[in-house]
Amino acid sequence: MDDFLRLSASTARFTHGAPRAFSFGDDGRLLWFLRSTGPTDPVDSLWVLDTATGTETLLADPRALWTGPGDLPGPLPLAERRLRERTRLVAAGIGGYALSGDGRRAVFALYGRLYGVQANVSTASTRGPEEIPTAGPAVDPRPNADGSRTAYVSGEALHVVPGGRVSPADGARWGLAEFVAAEELGRSRGHWWSPDGVTLLAARVDESALPRRWFADPAHPELPGEDFAYPEAGGPNARVELWVLGPDGARTRLEWDAGTYPYVSDAGWEAADEILLTVQDRLQQTVLLLSADPATGRTRELSRTTHPHWVDPLLPGTPARLPDGRMLTAADTPGGAARALAVDGVLLTGDGIQVRAMAGVHEGRLLIEAGQRDPAEQQVLLLDPATGALTPLADGPGVHSVRAGSGNLLLTTADADGIRHTVRTADGRELRPADLSRPLPYRVEPVLERVTEHAVPTALVLPRDHVPGTRLPVLMDSYGGPGMQDVCAEPRRWQHRQWWADQGFAVVTVDNRGTAYVSPAHTHAMYRGFSEVTLEDQVAALHALAARHPDLDLGRVGIRGWSYGGYLSAMAVLRRPDVFHAAAAGAAPTDFRYYDTAYTERYLGLPQENPEVYERDSLIPDAAALSRPLLLVTGLADDNVHPSHTLRLSQALTDAGRPHQLLALPGVTHMTPGGTREKVMALELEFFRRELGLQRPGPR
Repeated sequence: MDDFLRLSASTARFTHGAPRAFSFGDDGRLLWFLRSTGPTDPVDSLWVLDTATGTETLLADPRALWTGPGDLPGPLPLAERRLRERTRLVAAGIGGYALSGDGRRAVFALYGRLYGVQANVSTASTRGPEEIPTAGPAVDPRPNADGSRTAYVSGEALHVVPGGRVSPADGARWGLAEFVAAEELGRSRGHWWSPDGVTLLAARVDESALPRRWFADPAHPELPGEDFAYPEAGGPNARVELWVLGPDGARTRLEWDAGTYPYVSDAGWEAADEILLTVQDRLQQTVLLLSADPATGRTRELSRTTHPHWVDPLLPGTPARLPDGRMLTAADTPGGAARALAVDGVLLTGDGIQVRAMAGVHEGRLLIEAGQRDPAEQQVLLLDPATGALTPLADGPGVHSVRAGSGNLLLTTADADGIRHTVRTADGRELRPADLSRPLPYRVEPVLERVTEHAVPTALVLPRDHVPGTRLPVLMDSYGGPGMQDVCAEPRRWQHRQWWADQGFAVVTVDNRGTAYVSPAHTHAMYRGFSEVTLEDQVAALHALAARHPDLDLGRVGIRGWSYGGYLSAMAVLRRPDVFHAAAAGAAPTDFRYYDTAYTERYLGLPQENPEVYERDSLIPDAAALSRPLLLVTGLADDNVHPSHTLRLSQALTDAGRPHQLLALPGVTHMTPGGTREKVMALELEFFRRELGLQRPGPR
């Protein structure tokens, strides 16, 4: 690897040392967060910032807690490893924490051990961390309101300390989110304390009807295989129930039509006598916000959101009840021009703003993240729920986001100069948590353009020493799938693309129809079909850019991608070899009949009802058409896009007599951690140099 790739690998893509996982506590005085000691330290510790004094305090250092050999224990317990995979967490050390209701105490799991730590700077006392005894390896601990008790999951059971096991031994798993909830629906937890800290709401997950998938590490044949339940498109889902578990052993099941609405995308206590839960039908065309009585389990409907295609999940914070009792829901403006907010069914925002998140209530107004200009940017605004008037809080160039806490705000700005976190206190002061990460090597300002009749967002990155008039091979580097945005002003995502450009490529990124944050109409264009819209827009955008930028050599076009981007890359050389001349396809879902229920059926429907859609979007029937170089890459421990996807395509290519390359990575998951991505990039570079006839760049 070259110097940049080594730097990227050693810093976890420039994230080690950056503060993350922020939470306000103690009525906004404390800002909790995780951070390692520097740019090459992978081990995150727990910190707190006193917003009254600006003082940072280290509360828990994993290395100080571990007394065995080495810096840290061995492999993570299975449940914690899978939870980290679902939440895309690559940092070592403390992966996450949960706060008590007063925000003065945190608990966290560390390699199966459970710890608690107290921070009450208002009385100048900080205590801990102390290890909390458990019944076995603990995962996802949650303290109650005053921090006197902690719930956690061990094995398949939900426990409380002090106390003991509170879930029955009935063959189900209690207290953890099922696969589709954590991977596709945005719910990564499975138990919640009541406001009085006595009663628990818990998810009961029965996966007995699901097929099993297996892993084995061929590099270590002495190790046993590993299996897990996986909900395949068209097949059974996990059966999910919500139960109220009382302190005296009483159990009450929440009642709703789970046959019609099997997905629980959110849940929690609104008050001691009310639980709110959000449920969805299997195709996610109807979302209900329900109020439940914890004493009886009976529910009633508070709001209903519907869409003929699917209700877009990308508006966090909705549905919700406002402080005045009115219901806040997501909605589309007429014609699908904008994602909006509605109060009691009446639109509050219009076509001029794309609402992306409802972050809370601040100074009596709604705190929202939204796009008012180019889709690549995001602003933070206050929205008056009575008049719809907007007041900007952070609206400069770049991507701005916010977290609120009792009058204080944490504003995050990401632009070409980097990423900055600023605490804006209620009395007007500004504080910045220390960022110990490595400054980004490149200041990248991609050329952003909207092209084709669909105004598709695109980005072009050229070599830093490019001489106009010099023809460049093109490298397409896009994700292209639903729920994601590539063309964005967040600077980290352009570091690798600038490196690719400096190897001698014109790097093109396209957010085809179906991707997020342009408009509902743009997103829903992918309804009942991935392949046609994705490939059509990628090709049209490439040609439109080449017409504007004549240095793009359309006689040498490569394409690379991971996950849906890998699907796009393989599809490009299989179906449009006239446009694409070589492809590197990583973790490609080559046949969506074998991908998960919630994601796939949201867009394609049920395979039993739409077999032609699944056949059209499968790459397996295209194998015999391969005429261009294709490098297939898969992690053999990928539980999201199982390696069988890549291996099925490789087998079909072999059966058809079509040469290709296969790179199988033992022990590697979907996230490609530990420098694996950079190693793969180095191999991809040699592949594209060879197949596109690219000369090595000279010294800079």
